[in-house]
Amino acid sequence: MKILRAHKIRLYPNNKQATYFNRACGVSRFAYNWALSEWKRMIEAGEKVNEGILRKRLNAIKREEFPWMLDVTKCAAQLAIKNDLNSAFRNFFAKRAEFPKFHKKGVNDSFALSNDQFIVEGKFVKVPNLGWVRLAEDLRFDGKIIGATISRTADKWYISIQVEFETELTQISENQAVGVDLGVSTLATLSDGKKFTGTKASKKYEDKLRRLNQELSRRKGAKKGEKQSNNFKKTKRKLSRLYAKTANIRADDSHKLTTELTQNYSLIGIEDLNVKGMMSNHKLARSVADMSFFEFRRQMDYKSETTNSKIIIADRWFASSKICSSCGEKKAELTLSERTYICEMCGFICDRDINAAINLKNYAINNNERIA
Repeated sequence: MKILRAHKIRLYPNNKQATYFNRACGVSRFAYNWALSEWKRMIEAGEKVNEGILRKRLNAIKREEFPWMLDVTKCAAQLAIKNDLNSAFRNFFAKRAEFPKFHKKGVNDSFALSNDQFIVEGKFVKVPNLGWVRLAEDLRFDGKIIGATISRTADKWYISIQVEFETELTQISENQAVGVDLGVSTLATLSDGKKFTGTKASKKYEDKLRRLNQELSRRKGAKKGEKQSNNFKKTKRKLSRLYAKTANIRADDSHKLTTELTQNYSLIGIEDLNVKGMMSNHKLARSVADMSFFEFRRQMDYKSETTNSKIIIADRWFASSKICSSCGEKKAELTLSERTYICEMCGFICDRDINAAINLKNYAINNNERIA
């Protein structure tokens, strides 16, 4: 079967190349914001608008009004509208996201390249008007290169190369069902008793993050409109690196768990958590962010494509924690402090999270039979 995968590799640009990347990110951001503003204006005027119309309009005026856009690859502006803004509006109309917002400088800086605008050879990538840029490693996948995105995280540059290739489905033994209970204190508890604690990166570096934020607020340049001092820039760079480190730790935890699940179980039952609601609780927000529930679901979805594993999502109102996995009796109340499940009907005693995971496993088996 054909699948699309992206390999994110660190870049090692020289000063000239890094300056080019910064300019291309600026052009991409400007084009996105210009197109979003123009979209609003045209809708209010009752005009027809889509990404193709916006791209043609920008092409018609950029040589005279924005000549500095011509200093970098044309893809930076065109794909910002065609891919990023178009995708943002699709998500908005599908009610998966809020109305698109204007992009800010220094926040998720990136620009895209089409497959005819770069060449990958070994540990080097050739970018238009720039030359060869060194890569940290070889491209992992062999296949048709679809495109690439160059982005900055903290003070490091990366390229994410999308490749389409043929692969065979991984064979997993049949009838290997498992329930996965996601939690705050423990990342995941499986119905077979396995537990994945998770690193809890934010908590681990909580004190260091607080100190750096306090230090940043005292530096010259912290106030709006004030010229940034060198010490302010150094502290900001340290803080950005630490945030990137915690994000990488979370991603590593998620990848290890999702790979374990999709490669070893054919049927996986998980719950549909209200992550947005949990994040609104200030007592849980940091712990929920540490567990990266949304990223867990995203990785499960794309990794299961290459295996025989099937994911069954339990209804959000399915009371996996309150139901006895032995007799099916449901408790009226169950507080968070009760870590051991005791069934008053049949006397069943079990770890609360394992009991919930078993219920999710049973839910997956029952609903898989109905679907089949």
